Amino acid sequence: QLQLVESGGGLVQPGGSLRLSCATSESIGSILTMGWYRQAPGKLREWVAQTSSRGSVNFENYADSVRGRFTISRDNAKNTMYLQMTGLKPEDTAVYYCNANKLGTTYWGQGTQVTVSS
Repeated sequence: QLQLVESGGGLVQPGGSLRLSCATSESIGSILTMGWYRQAPGKLREWVAQTSSRGSVNFENYADSVRGRFTISRDNAKNTMYLQMTGLKPEDTAVYYCNANKLGTTYWGQGTQVTVSS
């Protein structure tokens, strides 16, 4: 069973940057779609960004709230997906989860806390 482990969260000041990583237990070369979600206290989990592979080309999509500030990427050789976050705002505070869809089954990591505060 595919396992996902997030890391890289922490406390950062507004305007700062963080890079989240999502390490997988097996090759992600065959996983077409991977993404990041987040859940703030008292709110529903929301989609943040997604990367989809079509042959040798990767496509990225972003929620409007993070477009231009966050960048999703994947390194198939390292079996890892990343989320580079810049220009962080207090409203970005949440637990961030990585997600993968493989052969019709959706897998989730345990989450990593990101807190944006001065």
